[in-house]
Amino acid sequence: MQDKFHLTLEQNRFLARKNIVEVIHSMSRLERVNTTFPQTKTIVDGMSVSGVSTHDIQVVLNLKNAWQFALRSDAPFDLDFACKINGFVAYNESLAWGELRTGNVGISGVSYVPSIPNKDEAQQALQAIDELPLSHTKRAIKTLYYMARQQLFWDGNKRTAIICANYQLIKAGAGILNINESQLETWNELLSAFYETGDDDKIVAWTYENCIYGIN
Repeated sequence: MQDKFHLTLEQNRFLARKNIVEVIHSMSRLERVNTTFPQTKTIVDGMSVSGVSTHDIQVVLNLKNAWQFALRSDAPFDLDFACKINGFVAYNESLAWGELRTGNVGISGVSYVPSIPNKDEAQQALQAIDELPLSHTKRAIKTLYYMARQQLFWDGNKRTAIICANYQLIKAGAGILNINESQLETWNELLSAFYETGDDDKIVAWTYENCIYGIN
């Protein structure tokens, strides 16, 4: 599983900015936000839009702010960075944003219950993934699914994990990752199976084959 793309940081940031509305629109669907693509673009562009709930607008604006922070940052990826991304993603949407979860949560549709995260263990797990002898792309994808399954935060875990994976891809010049609306049914099936078993082989392979984009 090699890197599909070999871009400069400038090229990869250009790619991400060019596709930011599409990626935000796809990610908003994880929260069942009902905006159309033109409505999402209007919100991202900073203009008012009628017929959209305050909640849906908040989700889109939070994603915009998280992406803008990621595209400006030169910080190394670690747990502190992930907390900052969640601080944008879950702003005004969870019990606490930008902080590790301190209580139990369940995941709809599966019997798996993630344990309450421990900061040192989470830091070590992310570091261990970063040190695996794999391509940048595969490490970023594995980071995404580690974070999603561990449910490190009270809310916004999948959105935070996707942006963190993209941050790693962008810094490595390896493209961007987007799970579009037409792929959500398959993705949710694979994700539920992964939550139950902890085996990420199938979902990592599917994501690599179907969700990585770049400039040839």
